[in-house]
Amino acid sequence: MRSALTAAGATRIIDVSGPDIPSQLAQIAALAKEADEPLLLCADDLVAHPSLLWTLATEPAGRSTALVAATESGDGGDLREDRGRLVAAPDGPTRFLGALCLAPADLGLVVAAVTITRQPGGSTDVLVATNALDVLLPGLLTAGLVPIATRVRLLHAERVHTAAELSAARAAVAAIDEDKALLRLAVKEKDDFFTTYAVSSWSPLVTKVCARARLTPSQVTALSVLFAVAAALAFWQASRPALIIGAVLLYLGFVLDCVDGQLARYTRTFGAFGGWLDTMADRAKEYVVYAGLAAGAERMGLTFAWPLAITAIVLQTARHMTDTWYGALHDEAAARQTVGTAGNADAGGGVGARLSRASNKVQADTGSIAYWLKRIVVFPIGERWALIAVLAAVWNGRVALAAVVVWGLLAAAYTLGLRSLRSLSMRVGVLDRVDTSRHRDDGRLVRGTVSAAGLRRPLVWAVLAAIAPLALIGAVAAGWVPRGTPWQAGQMEWVRAGGAGVWLVVVTVLVLAAGAAARSSHGGPLDWLVPAGLRAAEYLMAVVVAMICDVPPPVVFALLFVLALHHYDLTARMEKGAPDQQAKRALLGWDGRVVLLVFFALAGVATIGELLLALGVGVQFLTGAVKDWRTGGSR
Repeated sequence: MRSALTAAGATRIIDVSGPDIPSQLAQIAALAKEADEPLLLCADDLVAHPSLLWTLATEPAGRSTALVAATESGDGGDLREDRGRLVAAPDGPTRFLGALCLAPADLGLVVAAVTITRQPGGSTDVLVATNALDVLLPGLLTAGLVPIATRVRLLHAERVHTAAELSAARAAVAAIDEDKALLRLAVKEKDDFFTTYAVSSWSPLVTKVCARARLTPSQVTALSVLFAVAAALAFWQASRPALIIGAVLLYLGFVLDCVDGQLARYTRTFGAFGGWLDTMADRAKEYVVYAGLAAGAERMGLTFAWPLAITAIVLQTARHMTDTWYGALHDEAAARQTVGTAGNADAGGGVGARLSRASNKVQADTGSIAYWLKRIVVFPIGERWALIAVLAAVWNGRVALAAVVVWGLLAAAYTLGLRSLRSLSMRVGVLDRVDTSRHRDDGRLVRGTVSAAGLRRPLVWAVLAAIAPLALIGAVAAGWVPRGTPWQAGQMEWVRAGGAGVWLVVVTVLVLAAGAAARSSHGGPLDWLVPAGLRAAEYLMAVVVAMICDVPPPVVFALLFVLALHHYDLTARMEKGAPDQQAKRALLGWDGRVVLLVFFALAGVATIGELLLALGVGVQFLTGAVKDWRTGGSR
């Protein structure tokens, strides 16, 4: 085991060899108190590939993780996986294999866990256990640890008790081609249908080539961006050969988009910068392709292509915001052990609880028709890019964008409905545990003025914020709202037609919606929808101004593009544990930008105003990214 630890990159190896388990636990607690870096704990009866310990020690997000395996019978273990996290489950389907890596942030739980093992009910486990870690992990789970599950999969690990078992385990380890297994393990175990069968079936070969060429994952990400930009340019050219070439380039770019993650997992070269860059590149590539499709369709003389592209970027960004915050909500529920655990809401008879159990059952049946339908219906990135490539090559960019919007709307309705029901059954909140105003993207107007109103129910206000401009879009389209500004239609005629009143009502609703909820706790089960509602409100206001003031659609799309990157930056920094200094630099939040949009419209300079706003947000985003990442990450 010492050689395996050395191979895993351990800088210091300490034997914990007390006369009994209580004394061993005390030694571990002492080590945890002194440690200021990840602490890798291994049972002395574990035989495993060194790369498994290496995987534990290099968890991408720096979280605590434990080595586990499924039980042969599907029960008899003491753990259960929930979205990749481990929670206690008597007679569960997963068993602990005796290796655990504790992140620095979780080291303080060790003392609490040791204390728990000494309490009545814990001493029996100490007396019958064969290893201190078998006692420590249950105590850690009780103390609040929710580790990531590291499963053996194609490699080998087992606990041994006799010389014969030791010999057999070493033989089993030696019989496996470790490098070949690691290359295959670099592929996500549960990916989307198109990615699984049309990309991951051969992308490990590309990953191996990139590793031999000593390319970093970030360099592969950059290559995928070049392919996507080339595809967008081909779509813009819009001839049939160009559309076909664009579809091929889009597919190859998506392959590289998968390879960068596989290369990171294969070489274990992770960093917050790499994760952030991958997230930002994915979104930028997709939206550049939308622009290429719209510009190409316009070049062909097809109408409504840019409105479809604008609808697609608004819809997809709002969906991604719900994905981020629902994931955070679900992780919080797992941390509180409230999802699918006996005696909680999810184990009851509510609709959300039944849906959760049914979903978990489908997820466990990997490869079934129901499993793949569930993966496909939510319209993940692989399916989106495949649909775009096929429809653009066979028809044109407008058809591709229309399909993205229609499928995206259906997927949004499906996921929103199911997630809302499930989140109600979880009975937990998540936004009250983060910097709410930061991730709402509130500006000084809200933080310093309107929020003093102290109203509650943030979700209600966020929904109102999205409905107000959406209703105005419908009114403009129906001819009920005067188009133009007082400078274009004549001031008195414009005022008599209701132009001033419309802007006043909409801006008042939006600012109150942002401000009145800014000081709320956001602890409601559905408050994870608040950021998405506010994103939709701001983006739709940009569309309203464009419709009334005849702003060219490419200008609107450019503004939405940089706003989307700004908001993805906020969520990516949260998800990847990245540096987050922009909060100190931000001058305008979404509320301030809405007020500026209306000011530009009233001043008759809406087109110039939206361009200036896009430039300002873009400069802020780029300078902040460069400043925060100039020393960023190993990836």
